Amino acid sequence: MGIKGLTQLIKQHSPDSIETMNLHKLSGKRVGIDASLFMYKMLINMRSANNAYLTNKDGKVVSHITGIFYKTANYLAVNITPIYIFDGKPPQNKTDVLKQRHEKVANAKSAMENNTLTEEQLNHLEKQTVRLTKEHVDDIKQLLDLMGVSYVQADGEAEAYASEMCRQGFIDYVVTEDMDTLAFGCPRMVRTCLDKSIKRSDIISVIDLESMLQGFTLSYEQFVDLCILCGCDYCANIPRIGNKTAYNLIKNMKSIEAVLPTLKNVPDGYEMKYKDSRRLFTMYHDTLDMQTLTIHHSTRKMDELYNHLTNSCGMSDTRVKNTMKKMSGGYK
Repeated sequence: MGIKGLTQLIKQHSPDSIETMNLHKLSGKRVGIDASLFMYKMLINMRSANNAYLTNKDGKVVSHITGIFYKTANYLAVNITPIYIFDGKPPQNKTDVLKQRHEKVANAKSAMENNTLTEEQLNHLEKQTVRLTKEHVDDIKQLLDLMGVSYVQADGEAEAYASEMCRQGFIDYVVTEDMDTLAFGCPRMVRTCLDKSIKRSDIISVIDLESMLQGFTLSYEQFVDLCILCGCDYCANIPRIGNKTAYNLIKNMKSIEAVLPTLKNVPDGYEMKYKDSRRLFTMYHDTLDMQTLTIHHSTRKMDELYNHLTNSCGMSDTRVKNTMKKMSGGYK
């Protein structure tokens, strides 16, 4: 879910903090990638002509492997160094959101039993049932190992780890679609181009946190309170408080403590939840030691990578060869 309505607030109140650019502008940079996001996107979007998962000869789903191979190769081809960050155990505060996601999957599966649905409706519902498994994660770690691409297994949420790695200068950008990355303090966030009139996949949007705060005329601490009041994964929004109202309240009153006495219908337990949300958004600040951070490094294994992709995954021999050639040309 991220932060409800934050993208719209940035477009309205701090548009200059969003820079549209070509991916190659990040050449020579190190980027942290939200691994779960990429896996979800590939499982949803990498499909055959009849909208089925891509599979190998044994029927194993390889959509995620295929998609992340090509995506990662695009980064390497323009000399961007990707570091994937994998989610660890989510905090207890996220239980409600995870429960909602499980219910959404169950509801979608139930709705698919309706015999009157069109093929388009069935496809839409089926994509809502996609869930990541340990096997998916292990598949991608194996792929990255063969590609010589580093990764981090976080103890907590990947966005929190990646944001702190960026905040401390270990990486230059974080690639994700989750807007709570900014609440975690990420200085520079890369996401799919926000200008929907641009259809090219190599065009990205970069959101600069400091510039965004200046546009909002908020401190980072006030921005975190804004995110919590909008509604986040750790704390649902107060009824009838949307993103615009939350923005105006924080602008005028500066903190959740000042806002709450003016509101009606504040849910029971909200005070504990918002205070814990603040703690979670900043818990890794200056406590995640870059010197002792466990990063899995590997040497690129070109022959093994080729055999794995063409034989084990059933990918196109010609396309794999061409991609590997492009990947090697940009890699340093």
